[in-house]
Amino acid sequence: MIEIGIGPNLVDVQAGIHWLISWHGFFSFIAVGTAVYLVGRWAPMRGIDPDVIYSIALWAIIGGFIGARFVHVIDNWSIYSGNVGQMFAIWSGGVGVWGGILGGFIGGAIYAYINKHPIGVIADLTAPAMLIVQTIGRLGDIVNGEHCAKATDWFIGFVWTNPDSLASSCANGVGSGVHPVIAYEMIWNMIALGIIWKLRGRIKPDGMLYALYLALYSIGRFAVTFARDDKVWALGMQEAHYIALVTLAITVPLLAFKARFVQRAPEEELVTEYTQTEPRGTRAQRRRSKRR
Repeated sequence: MIEIGIGPNLVDVQAGIHWLISWHGFFSFIAVGTAVYLVGRWAPMRGIDPDVIYSIALWAIIGGFIGARFVHVIDNWSIYSGNVGQMFAIWSGGVGVWGGILGGFIGGAIYAYINKHPIGVIADLTAPAMLIVQTIGRLGDIVNGEHCAKATDWFIGFVWTNPDSLASSCANGVGSGVHPVIAYEMIWNMIALGIIWKLRGRIKPDGMLYALYLALYSIGRFAVTFARDDKVWALGMQEAHYIALVTLAITVPLLAFKARFVQRAPEEELVTEYTQTEPRGTRAQRRRSKRR
């Protein structure tokens, strides 16, 4: 068994008000910053000004946060229905990854649509970064002891030993061996990242790479959730199961009827007609200079 004895809080400061900085918050900050940096670096390859990415990222983060909280509240409605004000007590924790993914996409897409930025192109740029974000962020979940899991005696099982760990709220609490469900998900994320990365520039039309990312994550999350020990909604399945099924019901037909594979283009040809970084004609001059 793998013992995890670290407490859930990175910093515990007493200054009039009791402030806590959790490992979850720390790794989430690192994850989001990494994603924004990477997509900003990749954007010029598709003729998009990095500043456009930074503007969209702000609204995607806001949408993701709202969506993540919404999914958490719905899944724990029995707790929040009697205390509506507690729904907004974000400092007490509680988010849902599915809400963050879908809410972030909606927030970013609305901003891009209003400002006439190419939603499909930007979504495809974001697809590999999303898997990196989720994997880094899950490191905080492991330290915190979040996400209840079913018992196991496998040698790879996790055992939280710190009495302050959030695992203490689970049926299989502190000191019990459980499936490393977050590690399972992280491994699947890396497999999906390899597939997504291999297909960059090869799957069309724009937006299909992001649809593939959603489909791949849905498959992995659906399977992994059977090892989690959260509230069952119906037919032995949890909230995450049903969100994954709905996502697959949308993305699989979309990929089947719309996506097509093309020969990978050279890096300089990944730049599309859409650009805000160069005046018209500058890109053609640059290409001619490269051929000399």
